[in-house]
Amino acid sequence: MNEKYMKEAIRQARKAAAIGEVPIGCVIVFQDKIIARGYNRRITDKNTLSHAELNAIRKASRKLGDWRLDDCEMYVTLEPCQMCAGAIVQARIKKVYIGCMNPKAGCAGSIMNLLQVKQFNHQVEIETGIMEEECSMMLKNFFKELRAGSRANDKSE
Repeated sequence: MNEKYMKEAIRQARKAAAIGEVPIGCVIVFQDKIIARGYNRRITDKNTLSHAELNAIRKASRKLGDWRLDDCEMYVTLEPCQMCAGAIVQARIKKVYIGCMNPKAGCAGSIMNLLQVKQFNHQVEIETGIMEEECSMMLKNFFKELRAGSRANDKSE
């Protein structure tokens, strides 16, 4: 089941890559059904807040008619940043399944773990490494192509 939902998160990440965004995708599941999808759109929307997780949370809240997503689970291709981790806690999401970790900005265990701070009124279950290789390679390939493109542009000037 985990792979089924992570595959959909990966499809969302590919949508981001197709429009030149960092390929991060997310789905939110309620009662074994996807109720919301999101992908990175920061550049497209010219909005710092347009991360995959926040876009999916907004849609799930609209779908359920509540800001509380207590019985929902999130599948995301990359470990959430501090902003998204905070939103996940605030939304009361039950569990987050993570594709690959983010040692430079991850806040679900890499740099810190905001999802499980005991002092908060809600802690989120975490499971990592769901289709990790595919999620990681998608990001590595994106940045490799981005660097190759910028080097080509430097040579043409």
